[in-house]
Amino acid sequence: MPGSFDLVLRGGEVATPNGVERIDVGVRGSRIAALGLLGADLAAETIDATGLTILPGVIDTQVHFREPGLTHKEDLASGTAGAALGGVTAIFEMPNTNPNTLTEADLNEKLARAKGRAWVDHAFFMGASDENADKLGELELLPGCAGVKIFMGSSTGSLLVADDQTLEAVLRHGRRRVAIHSEDEMRLRERLALVKDSNDPALHPHWRDVETAVRSTNRLLKIARKAGRRVHVLHISTADEMEIFPHHKDIATVEVLTHHLTLAAPDCYKRLGTLAQMNPPVRDQQHQDGIWRAIRNGTVDCIGSDHAPHTLEEKARPYPTSPSGMPGVQTLLPVMLNHVHEGRLTLQRLIDLTSAGPARIYNIRSKGRIALGYDADFSLVDLKARRTITNDWMATKAGWTPYHGMEVTGWPIATIIRGRVVMRDGSLIGQPIGAPVRFQETIQPQE
Repeated sequence: MPGSFDLVLRGGEVATPNGVERIDVGVRGSRIAALGLLGADLAAETIDATGLTILPGVIDTQVHFREPGLTHKEDLASGTAGAALGGVTAIFEMPNTNPNTLTEADLNEKLARAKGRAWVDHAFFMGASDENADKLGELELLPGCAGVKIFMGSSTGSLLVADDQTLEAVLRHGRRRVAIHSEDEMRLRERLALVKDSNDPALHPHWRDVETAVRSTNRLLKIARKAGRRVHVLHISTADEMEIFPHHKDIATVEVLTHHLTLAAPDCYKRLGTLAQMNPPVRDQQHQDGIWRAIRNGTVDCIGSDHAPHTLEEKARPYPTSPSGMPGVQTLLPVMLNHVHEGRLTLQRLIDLTSAGPARIYNIRSKGRIALGYDADFSLVDLKARRTITNDWMATKAGWTPYHGMEVTGWPIATIIRGRVVMRDGSLIGQPIGAPVRFQETIQPQE
C-alpha cells in the first residue's frame, strides 16, 4: 500500500464490519487508512496487539460530569480521565449542571472548559424547558451539541418538562432525535409520602414503581407520534416497557444501563445501601431478565453508563434525602466484557450496543466502526484478562464504584483516539486531546 502510516496496530484480532479478523490496521493522520497485512517498516509507530482484540472506540452517550457548578463531585478532566482509563473514546454529557445548559452561551462555556482538559472526544446535550422550547430547532444544530435532552421526571426547576403541552411543544421544535428521561412526575410526587420517613433505600423501586415508568413512556410515545418526532428513551429499567417498544421502533430507540443489567434488588440495597440508589431504580431479577431478553431480541439499541457521581458524604444522607446516581463510565466496558465472558451476549452484540448503535442513533460522523476513512478510535481489550474492580482504580472525584471487589474477565488495555494513544496498561499518556464530536445534522465549522 502506497505511503507510510503514522500508526500501525499489528497482530490483533480486529472487529471490522466483516467480523473479527486477524489483520493489521494502518492509521494516517486521524483516520483509518488501511486494513490488511501491512509491512513492518511502513509506520512511524507500531503497537503489537498480539493477544488483544481491537474494538471500535466505545461511545458512552449518557454521562454527568457535573461541570460547571458541581465540581466537588466530578469535572470534565476527572470524568474524561475515567472514560479513557475504561476504554471509552467519546462521551455525551448531560445538561443538568449549574447553570443548566439551555442556551448557546451555556454550550460554548462547556466546550471551552473541555478544550485542553478532556481526555476523550465529547459533545453536550442542550436541556429542554418551556424557556427555550421555540429555540431548540436552532440550538440542536450548534457544533458540539449532542441533541436535546428532556427530563419528564427526576429533575427540578426549568429542566423539568412534566406536562403534555410543554412536551409536545418541545418535540415540535427541531428534527434531531431527542433523548428522554421517562418517569411520570405527578406519580412520583403522589408516592413520595410512601418513603419520606423510611430511611430505607430498598424502598426506592417501590416509590419509583413500574407504573411510574410505564405511564410516562406510554404518554411519551403517544405525543412523539403526534408530533412526528423521533425519540431515544434512556435507561429503561422495566420488563414491562420492553414489551411496549417493539410496537414503536419506527420512532423510538432504546437505551439500557450497565447497572440495570448487573445489579438486582433486593440484594444490591442490602449490600450497598444508598450507593445503589439511582433513577430509574435498580429493580428485581424479573426486570433484569426482561432487559436481557430485550437485548437478545433486538429491542435495545445502545448501552450507556449514566455516570452520575456523588460524594460518599452526600450518599450517606438518610434516604430519601440521599441523592440518586452512581459512577459508571470507567466500569462500563469491563463489566460488559465480563457479561460477554459469561455468555450473556456476544462480542458482536456488545460492539453494536457501544459503538455502532450510538453512531446510528445520533448520526455521528466518522465514528462507530473500524472502516476505511473513519476516525481511528479504538478500544484495545484483553478478553482473557482477569481483574478486580476497586475503588482505588477509579479516577472519579467521588472515589467509589458500586462494583468494588467485583472480579471480571475482560479488560481495557489501551485507548486510542483519532490515532493517538491516550491510555495504555492502566496509565494515561501525554496530554488531553479530546475534541468535539461531529454530527451529520449539525452545522460544522470549516476545517
